[in-house]
Amino acid sequence: MPPPPLPSAPKQHWRRWARAQRAGLPDYAEPICEHLRRFLTAQGAAVVLAYRALPGEVDVSALSKDFTLLAPRAHFLPTPRLTWHAWESASELSRFGALEPPLGTPELDLSIADTVLLPGLAFDAWGVRLGYGGGFYDRLLANWMVRTVGVAPQALMVPALPRDPHDCPVQWLGSELGVRRVRSA
Repeated sequence: MPPPPLPSAPKQHWRRWARAQRAGLPDYAEPICEHLRRFLTAQGAAVVLAYRALPGEVDVSALSKDFTLLAPRAHFLPTPRLTWHAWESASELSRFGALEPPLGTPELDLSIADTVLLPGLAFDAWGVRLGYGGGFYDRLLANWMVRTVGVAPQALMVPALPRDPHDCPVQWLGSELGVRRVRSA
């Protein structure tokens, strides 16, 4: 596999590298979910904003047996944003290829959540997330103090990623090796 780009490289170069890396990895969902389960239990988590996995992302749906998971729906107009719904309501394939709740499904109040699990193409040691470029999670987390956990295989955890002023780093990283606190700035 090629080495990762330099931290100063444009995000599109990083996205291309991360997708190539991810394509060659085994499915780590089971060990990652077990580490997340232990971590969330130890933290006293109950209601978790999760995600329905896109192809290649870590599937966290096994956690629905132990926690109340909420599923996102992406909206693009008038401004891009995520709404949150009952996990079981995610029954429609989104334009990206993940299950999401149908339009009109009742929204749930975010104040009931104690943790957010975030998918990513890659994460760095400071919790910076390389997403897909829509900014949905950065807008969600911009003014909200909640426990955040980035979820990805260890091969996609890198020393440093490019960071924009609007990027909202996560506090914890979960991989097949466990859940660990990110470095502080």
